[in-house]
Amino acid sequence: MALSRLRHPLFSRSLRILSSSTRSLSRTSNSTIFSAAAQSSIRPTSCSGITGINDRSMKSKWTDVKYFSSSESSFEVLGMPALSPTMTQGNIAKWRKKEGEKIEVGDVLCEIETDKATLEFESLEEGFLAKILVPEGSKDVPVGQPIAITVEDEKDIQNVPASVGGQVEETKPAQQDVTDEKKPESTSTMINASELPPHALLEMPALSPTMNQGNIAKWRKQEGDKIEVGDILCEIETDKATLEFETLEEGYLAKILAPEGSKEVAVGHPIAITVEDESDIEAIKNSVNSSSTNQQKAPQHDTKSEVKAQKTKIARISPAAKLLIAEYGLDASTLNATGHYGTLLKGDVLSEIKSGKLSPKPVSPKEKVLSSQSHQQVAASRESKSNLGQSDSYEDFPNSQIRKVIAKRLLESKQNTPHLYLSSDVILDPLLSLRKDLKEQYDVKVSVNDIIIKVVAAALRNVPEANAYWNVEKGEVVLNDSVDISIAVATDKGLMTPIIKNADQKTISAISSEVKELAAKARDGKLKPQEFQGGTFSISNLGMFPVDKFCAIINPPQACILAVGRGNKVVEPVLGDDGVEKPSVATKLNLTLSADHRVFDGKVGGAFLSALQSNFSDIRRLLL
Repeated sequence: MALSRLRHPLFSRSLRILSSSTRSLSRTSNSTIFSAAAQSSIRPTSCSGITGINDRSMKSKWTDVKYFSSSESSFEVLGMPALSPTMTQGNIAKWRKKEGEKIEVGDVLCEIETDKATLEFESLEEGFLAKILVPEGSKDVPVGQPIAITVEDEKDIQNVPASVGGQVEETKPAQQDVTDEKKPESTSTMINASELPPHALLEMPALSPTMNQGNIAKWRKQEGDKIEVGDILCEIETDKATLEFETLEEGYLAKILAPEGSKEVAVGHPIAITVEDESDIEAIKNSVNSSSTNQQKAPQHDTKSEVKAQKTKIARISPAAKLLIAEYGLDASTLNATGHYGTLLKGDVLSEIKSGKLSPKPVSPKEKVLSSQSHQQVAASRESKSNLGQSDSYEDFPNSQIRKVIAKRLLESKQNTPHLYLSSDVILDPLLSLRKDLKEQYDVKVSVNDIIIKVVAAALRNVPEANAYWNVEKGEVVLNDSVDISIAVATDKGLMTPIIKNADQKTISAISSEVKELAAKARDGKLKPQEFQGGTFSISNLGMFPVDKFCAIINPPQACILAVGRGNKVVEPVLGDDGVEKPSVATKLNLTLSADHRVFDGKVGGAFLSALQSNFSDIRRLLL
């Protein structure tokens, strides 16, 4: 992700107005002055003596800074800033400053990963970084939660409290509880950090805005390998593509917690441990392995005790268990029921038979006949099942992460988006003639799809109402500023949609070159997030197959997708110079538009298809 640097002109202006004792208030309108006694809890104090700081221009929620003072020291608490309008939480990607270091105005304190990008958080005042409340690598830190404490005087560092109002300590257990509920077998529960040497725990990163889990496709580094800043640790298969996970610090890869091939690893789940000193590798491995062994033994012991506790009186017998009891002539009262509510299951009978501890009870002649009939029924049933299995053989085809997400999104689209379908035939001959001339006269090789992209982009520019999407939160149509065309590319892992940005402003040859480059990246799984996320309009072209026309499914949050069929030669009447209709052969192409009916009504859809018809009939004007 690209690193951006944010500054706010309000803060530098306010520093000149307020004195040092109150200047922290100028950072945000909802900042609060607190006083703290040595053994008392922090409480708000009156600030009626301060005037002129609640001006409308000062009401910025960019960050949350609180100023604390006591008889011993004064310090400021830095809260997680809101670095984008939609940001509600962020991840501490890296701390640029360490505890105790001197900080100047403009120094970068840390890198914060938001819902859009990784941004640098700058210091607006000089002082010293006394305490880091939220360590590097912390995930989903709410906006406003304290992340660090700064002081003006270096001697005040030792008087800074370890926490502020218990906010940090309360947040961590909550996050751990959520993790434990989702992944009871999580590796984090098997690691006692206090027993390990200095280390860093690497978690599954969120490599795209929609990613909530990923697959470990390949580990580029092995346990014990030296790693440098920028080295690729592993390849992670997300819901969009296979991306490379780079390291931000140097050290050694001590332990891989999520082995190669791991599927559906949740974002935030530990995947590896790194250390700075090579001598700490063995200690990490031994500690993790022993913890894992202890965790595995405990459940086995619990399972045995649970099985013993569940040996209750038989309340009912399952049908399969009845057949086995009758077949082997067993006494049901000697069996142990492990099913719910004292139900004797088939597995209970089989386990006792395999143990060899049971002896058949005496069987009467009547029971022998019933037993023989039951045995014949069971044998016939088994034989029929065997024949059925042989005739209906199949093979499971595992889905990639990309295909799973595609299936989920398409289902949501059909369920939640009212699809409107509009279809029209266009004459393809002018386009084919232009393509032939470009190749013969200028040695420019472009595909039919490249020219169609340009035709569609020009139509969207002429009908801006079609270049829009439906904002679910506001319940209104939003027009897009740029024309970004998503093209469907089939890959082994699923359908990808790389984007041709500002397609209306590019030449056909430029579009052709970009399509080839993006398609190659998509098939190799090397697309970057900015190359496939976004887009305002999609095109799905099956013209290379014997498909005359089809209806595509909208790719949310976009509002429409154009389905392109193959060109077919047809005979149709053409008006000659003498005013007489004569038969003529023409190549026709079917276009079917799938549109969100909340954005497209008949007027907008008709205007867009009319613009397409005009562009196809006078294709050479696209070169202007």
